[in-house]
Amino acid sequence: MASPIESVDLGRRKVARRAVIDAAAPELFAQVADPRRHADLDGSGTVKATVSGPERLALGDKFSVNMRMFGFPYRITSTVTAFEPDRLIEWRHPFGHRWRWEFDDLPAAGDDGPHTQVTEVFDYSTCPIAKGLELGGFPGKNGDGITATLLGLQRRYR
Repeated sequence: MASPIESVDLGRRKVARRAVIDAAAPELFAQVADPRRHADLDGSGTVKATVSGPERLALGDKFSVNMRMFGFPYRITSTVTAFEPDRLIEWRHPFGHRWRWEFDDLPAAGDDGPHTQVTEVFDYSTCPIAKGLELGGFPGKNGDGITATLLGLQRRYR
């Protein structure tokens, strides 16, 4: 039941993509709620190994990951800002932008198994350096990374 990756208009300074993944929402959510699996999920190639954090994130948790962009390694610590088990998780980057994942179970279509609509959002609407992110081309780059991430999930669950 895999579908094309869809761009979603959520308003100014929000880059969102949506796809149907042939897996149950709790299984997909568990991957995103475990920061040790972020490097495996990431389609942009920038997220590397987890430095610290709980095995399963919850509201208010902090976690750190190694990153690499433009050939330069660095580390960030993010804070979970929204959390609904098996439905929603969001974290705030130190620069103020947010990464959000939403999981919506879809009705079963016959005997072909579970399907989940997954939406990933790069929200820089409240980021104090939003203009700088735009000048650096980050909305487009992050949109491409989100698309690659969702395509990777679709391939994994064919």
